[in-house]
Amino acid sequence: MSSFGPSSFLLDDYLEKLPGATFRKLYQQPSTAFAIFRRMLPPLAKVYVQALLYSPTPLTTNDIELWTRPEGKGTSIRAIARLRSLHIAQLSQSARAKKAQDIQLTANFKKSLRLALEGGGSHNSFGVPSTLPTDPKIHIQYLDHWAGRIWQDILYYVVNSVPMKANESGGRHGSGGGGPKRAVRELLKMGGLVREGAGGLVQISEHGFNFLLQEANAQVWTLLLLWLEAADRNKALAKEQGTDITGTAIDNVEMLSFLFMLASLELGRAYDTSALTETRKNMLPALADFGLIYIDRDRPQQYYPTRLATTLTSLSTMRSVSASIDAATKKTPGDAGSLGADSTPTAPADENGGIVVETNYRIYAYTSSPLQIAILKLFCRLHMRFPNMVTARLTRESVQEAIKEGITANQIIDYLVAHAHPQMRRAAAAKGTTVIPPTVMDQIRLWQLESQRMQKTPGFQFKDFESVEEYRQLAEYATEIGVLVWKDDRKGTFFVSKVEQIREFLKARKKGN
Repeated sequence: MSSFGPSSFLLDDYLEKLPGATFRKLYQQPSTAFAIFRRMLPPLAKVYVQALLYSPTPLTTNDIELWTRPEGKGTSIRAIARLRSLHIAQLSQSARAKKAQDIQLTANFKKSLRLALEGGGSHNSFGVPSTLPTDPKIHIQYLDHWAGRIWQDILYYVVNSVPMKANESGGRHGSGGGGPKRAVRELLKMGGLVREGAGGLVQISEHGFNFLLQEANAQVWTLLLLWLEAADRNKALAKEQGTDITGTAIDNVEMLSFLFMLASLELGRAYDTSALTETRKNMLPALADFGLIYIDRDRPQQYYPTRLATTLTSLSTMRSVSASIDAATKKTPGDAGSLGADSTPTAPADENGGIVVETNYRIYAYTSSPLQIAILKLFCRLHMRFPNMVTARLTRESVQEAIKEGITANQIIDYLVAHAHPQMRRAAAAKGTTVIPPTVMDQIRLWQLESQRMQKTPGFQFKDFESVEEYRQLAEYATEIGVLVWKDDRKGTFFVSKVEQIREFLKARKKGN
C-alpha cells in the first residue's frame, strides 16, 4: 500500500489547518518527526528530506531540477509543496544562484528526525518500557481480541447492530454487545456519524455510512480527529459553560504528539505510565475507550499499546487491524462475555477478505461476522445466510437506496475490492484485469448517475486577477500541485480543492520570489 492511503488524507486535511507555531512544537518530539516522515510524505519528498538531512548547506531549486526529468517536474513541485505545507522545509532567496531559491529543512524537524534515526538523548519520545513484572496472559493475541471487541462495539453502534436507547449507559470494555462508553457515543454524535431518531433510538447518518466503508486504519483516524476537534472546542466550553466533551481540556499538540508516540511503540510490550507527563496520563482513559491502549486493572502502572495504536502510521499492516476486529466478531453469543480481564482469547482470523462478485451481480461473502454482513446489507439485497457464508445481489434499488444515504458508487466498489476473496485477486492478477468485473463496476456507477446528475466538489474559486499573467501563473501552479478542479481561461477564473498552498504561492509572488 502506498503512503497516501485514506487515513493519510484525513490527517493531512487536519494538519494543513494548523499554524506554523504548532508544527514547531510538534517537531520537538523525534517520534512525531519520524511518524510524519514515514507516513505523510510521497516517495520523492522523502528523497529530498534524506538529501537535506545531513547536508551542511541548503540545496537550490536549480539542484533539484537537475535530479528530475522534464516529465517529472510536476511531481517535484508537488513534493516541495508538500514539504512546505507540513512545515518540514522552507524556501528562501538563494545567494548562490540568480532566479533560484534555497530549500532547507526547518530546524526542529531536522534535529528531531536525526535523533529518531541515530538514537540518543533523554527525550523518552519512543516510550519507556516497564521494568515491573507483567501478566503472562496479556500477550499480542489477547490484545488483538480486546481491541477488536471494543472497536466492534463502536462500529456496531454506528451501524445500529446493537439497538440501544440514546440515554442508556455503555457496557464495560469488551463486554460484547454493551456498546461503547458514553463519552465515545457523544463523540460519534458530535461528529455527525450517528443521530437520534424517533423515540431516542440511534440512527446512522450519511457520514456514518462513509465511516463504515473506510478501512480500519482510516476509521481509527476519523475518530481520533473528532477527538482532537472536540478538545479544541472543549477549551472554550470549559470556560463559558463548564462542560467537557472529552473528559479533560487537553492541548491538541500534546494529543497529536502522544498519538504519534503510540504508533512507534512495540505491540505486546508493557510501558511505564509514570514516565508520561500528567497531560498524557489524563489521555489514557479516553484512549482505552477507543481500544488503542490496554491497562490491566491490577497493574495501573503499565499500559499496553494495541494494534489499533501501533498501526496508526504503518504502511503494511492495515489488514491485520481488520483481521483482529473480524476475529472478535466471530465469537458466538454464548462467548460474548468471555473476553474479560481474566480470559485468554483464541487466535485471530487469517483472512480479511472473502467476497466473490459475479458478472450477474450476485455476491457470495465467506464470513460469519455480523458486522460485515450488516455493512453488505447497506447496498445489497441479502438472499440466504449460512453458518460461514451469505449470498446477496446488487440491485438497482439497493444501490440507489445506499446512494440516497450518502454512499457513493466508488465507495461501494472500493469496499468490494478491499474485501475481495483471495481467489479473485489471484485470478485478476493472472489475467491482468480488475478484481471486480468491469461490467459490475460500470453498472454501479450508472445507477448512481440515474439519481445524481451533478457532483458536488467543495473548494475555492479564484477570479478578478490583477493581470492575465497572474492568472496564468496561479492556474499553472494549481495544476502542478494537483489541486486544480476547473478553469475558464476566457473568463480568467479557476476552482481549486485546497487553498493553503495557493495562498503561500501568492505571498511569495508578491515578495518577488
